[in-house]
Amino acid sequence: MDVSTQQLRKGLALAVMANIIWGVSALYWIETHPVSPADVVAHRAIWSLPVAALVLILAGRLSATWALLKQLKTLLWSLLGTVLLSLNWGVFVYAVSTGRATEASLGYFMLPLLTIIVGRVVFQEVLGLAQRIAVALALCAVLMQIVSFGSLPWVSLVVSSSFALYGAMRKKIEADTMQGLFIETLCMAPFALAWLWATGGAGMGQHGIKVDVFLLMAGIFTTAPLLTYVAASRLLPLNIVGLTSYLGPSLQLLVAQTLLGESIDLVTAFSFALVWLGVLLVSGQGVMKRKHLHS
Repeated sequence: MDVSTQQLRKGLALAVMANIIWGVSALYWIETHPVSPADVVAHRAIWSLPVAALVLILAGRLSATWALLKQLKTLLWSLLGTVLLSLNWGVFVYAVSTGRATEASLGYFMLPLLTIIVGRVVFQEVLGLAQRIAVALALCAVLMQIVSFGSLPWVSLVVSSSFALYGAMRKKIEADTMQGLFIETLCMAPFALAWLWATGGAGMGQHGIKVDVFLLMAGIFTTAPLLTYVAASRLLPLNIVGLTSYLGPSLQLLVAQTLLGESIDLVTAFSFALVWLGVLLVSGQGVMKRKHLHS
């Protein structure tokens, strides 16, 4: 993919913008406290649906998306994606509201390595030496936390594994990112509306106007980084987009350690170091391969 200087600048700006929004997302979701994570997920699904629909209407792609919904395969895989996405959203909000945003950021750093494992297990992809070492380092990080704390780092594992499996599921359907979000939130909507009815509004109108505004704006906050990320992906080679994706969890860690006042112990810091080393190995191998192909 040949990229002009103007495309590169615009694409990088969009990719960085998307990752900044994801990186500071904990600051957004903390403002919905004391609404429960399940209530927040319900609002996020409900208010994302009309925003995603509006984007598809403006792009002239809503009818094509409805056509996808008529395919049983697409509908079934989307239902599975709905479960995984709801789990990912709920655990992240839970982590933020309980002072465990650092663990969530570790999960997103682990995501590329979990994606490698899913690719090997589900799609029988062949792993290179760097990838095998990176996966081994991630496993060492998990084992270290089990030995030190006597339990699995479940927040990190659920955040990373749910999104890695979600990514694998998305390969099974033809929908792009925005079409997928629309279909998945459409699948969530009946359950989310039922939840709002059963809980008397899922926190809406119970904790002041500021919390209500953050709940209502959850749809825009969810779709905005997706839109900019999709736009960046169309302008940039995927290797550049992939490298910018580490900005998000880096900012999440920074936010957790500074603005949210969380502390990081030695074992967790060493776990981060092992995961970062694995990510650097995989990224470095990818860069070397591309240089070899273009030489």
